[in-house]
Amino acid sequence: MAKHETPLLDQLESGPWPSFVSDLKQQAEVRAKNTEGVEFQIPQDCVDDLLGVVELSYKHGRTHWKHGGIVGVFGYGGGVIGRYCDQPKMFPGVEHFHTMRVAQPAGKYYTTEYLRALTKLWDLRGSGVTNMHGATGDIILLGTTTPQLEEVFWTLTHDMDQDLGGSGSNLRTPADCLGQSRCEYACYDTQALCHFLTNEYQDELHRPAFPYKFKFKFDACPNCCVASIARSDMSFIGTWKDKIRIDQDAVNKYVENDAAYPANAGAYKGSKDWGPFDIEKEVTGLCPTKCMKFENKKLFIDDANCTRCMHCINVMPRALKIGKDTGCSILVGAKAPILDGAQMGSLLVPFVEVNADNDYEAITEVIENVWDWWMEEGKNRERLGELIMRQGFQKLLEVTGIDAVPQHVEYPRTNPYIFWKEDEVTGGWERDVEEFRKDHLR
Repeated sequence: MAKHETPLLDQLESGPWPSFVSDLKQQAEVRAKNTEGVEFQIPQDCVDDLLGVVELSYKHGRTHWKHGGIVGVFGYGGGVIGRYCDQPKMFPGVEHFHTMRVAQPAGKYYTTEYLRALTKLWDLRGSGVTNMHGATGDIILLGTTTPQLEEVFWTLTHDMDQDLGGSGSNLRTPADCLGQSRCEYACYDTQALCHFLTNEYQDELHRPAFPYKFKFKFDACPNCCVASIARSDMSFIGTWKDKIRIDQDAVNKYVENDAAYPANAGAYKGSKDWGPFDIEKEVTGLCPTKCMKFENKKLFIDDANCTRCMHCINVMPRALKIGKDTGCSILVGAKAPILDGAQMGSLLVPFVEVNADNDYEAITEVIENVWDWWMEEGKNRERLGELIMRQGFQKLLEVTGIDAVPQHVEYPRTNPYIFWKEDEVTGGWERDVEEFRKDHLR
């Protein structure tokens, strides 16, 4: 029998979609019955009280998790998010109900042995409620009390060889796609780079020293399955420098509607009959730069104008493949709408080889130059993208030592004014004239 009436929450179970309310009710019932005889270290009815406090928040139209109160584990400034209820007498089971972020493995690959150990630990020392995974990427363990934090941390680090993730004004837990372990489109090993940077910047993960949070995310190709271009301060998106590989025989199989060559890798099958495949309507006509044409049973691609949007490859995967000269692009400045609205990442490094043999020196150099500037110039709670908006992308190029290239330009100038720095006028111009005289005037 539930402790609290939840008519407002019950409405969230009425639709055709899965509901977190149903999951919480199920977990509350499991804890109440406790058929396995677990000796709970936090109140057995905590999930019941969680439902009650959320119902009250819906009723009042405001949160009942109060602000204030910092809690954590010894030696770490991140990884634990303090939660305190402002109605402890009404809901004693969630008087404190802290969240722990646990660093997920690269690619989010687990053994069943690990998952069983994790859930057993959280059933004992927490609420048993988890989120696999949070928006940041971590394993989220929802709900425990202050005395249990060190106990959970000890078990994670000593018995499970597992670390906490990032929270607060620090580097958040890096997150990546499956990359080369599963995907034929992968242009670099996302898991290797994600794992390396996670280890390389452990201090930045656990000891907040930044103006605000900073996120790495890794997509192995421009399909962007992790959505790094929209969700990370620095995203690493796989790309290639050479031409898209074309199998002309396979192209014609698609055009001829060969049953063995379904468009979109058969994604439409079983849903709606879209009719015969039309390469003009479904591929070349949808190319954003119009760099493709199909004539005389042959597909032509002007690769110099290709933006690698992946649409044509996704529609005809057996006919088109990514190039062989692969690496990644580095984009910076994406964020959610907090101060200046949502921002997508801006291209900083058009192409860099992803080479583990030299410990990714070309990548770590860019990271640390960006961090040095941001930590020096960033205001409190100012994301990197907001600093770029305030001081300008040109300033970012200067501090990173990256030369401007056409790919950095979103659209042409809209005013006629050009400004030079003093040294560019007094030193550079006079030097150029003198060199011209020496070379051409005898």
